[in-house]
Amino acid sequence: MTRRIALAAIVVTAGLVAGAAAAPAVTSPRLARLVGARLVVGIDGTTASPSLLQRIRRGQVGGVILMGSNVRNAPQARALTASLRAAARAGGNPLLVMTDQEGGTVRRFRWAPPAASAEELGRLGEAAIRRRGNDTATALERLGVDVDLAPVADVPGVPGSFIAAQHRGFSTVPARAAKDVTAFSAGLMDGGVAPTLKHFPGLGLATASTDEAAVTIGAAAAGLAPGLLPYRRAIAAGVAPLVMVSSAAYTAYGGKPAAWSPRVLAVLRELGFTGVTITDALEPLAATHRVTLSQTAIRAARAGVDLLLFVGSERSTAAVYGALLDEARAGRLTRAQLQASAGRIDELAATYAG
Repeated sequence: MTRRIALAAIVVTAGLVAGAAAAPAVTSPRLARLVGARLVVGIDGTTASPSLLQRIRRGQVGGVILMGSNVRNAPQARALTASLRAAARAGGNPLLVMTDQEGGTVRRFRWAPPAASAEELGRLGEAAIRRRGNDTATALERLGVDVDLAPVADVPGVPGSFIAAQHRGFSTVPARAAKDVTAFSAGLMDGGVAPTLKHFPGLGLATASTDEAAVTIGAAAAGLAPGLLPYRRAIAAGVAPLVMVSSAAYTAYGGKPAAWSPRVLAVLRELGFTGVTITDALEPLAATHRVTLSQTAIRAARAGVDLLLFVGSERSTAAVYGALLDEARAGRLTRAQLQASAGRIDELAATYAG
């Protein structure tokens, strides 16, 4: 069942956690929260630190991602997510709790479904895939998770595709992949968890992982078009509340990494997508392109990506928050941009945040 929350009045205390530069006193609570809503951050360990809980209460964090290192068992995971939600309620701010539960080797909750990889699920019929999605959502919802960063919508299209090598694609046939991605997404939504199609506009032609290298895909727009079919189908079916933008660069769309590319975001919106966009983890993008984490986040925010995903240390994301706040105060991130993203994020949270 879809869950809804009433968004409380937003009361945010300006400033950063200890160890990061304090925000100027003139920063308005509203501006501080508009910036904070964009950040999805990782956790150090298996409990939320006092500094992270304080940031959540202050509205400096819009989401938290749980990795395998953050969870030991179901009771511990439920206690962790409950502590995060209590902090969000105390501050009157929505909070999205996310994880990667694709199936196969990419499964942060090792005891939860789906045990099968996307490639294995792709051998089943659409009805069975939808049931697996529903089973996954039921398990995640019980653990306090709102968003699954799945399914992978990439369609392997070249020999040596790293998506195929990792068994993360449903099918090498675009039409088949589109049906399967739509079915799994629908199943997640049936169970009250938001799916996230990834990695737009597609990594099926990549032979190296963007987590490990700076990847450029040189195909023309016509060569990329088959990889857009799963997105078209899921968007048309109304089962694509989030889309994750790739960290690869696409020559056909100007040659910037997709997360930094307004052209790529425009292509996605032209498909009819009106939901929330999110980056892939930004730490690898910063490392492979030899820029700071703050610069990486600022470029993605300026391009128009709504949620900025970080899986590294809490201290590093506190520093990024300060850098983004400076951009907003200087007008380089406009109030209109910030409000548009916050509106989409709040709508998502109103539907899914527990």
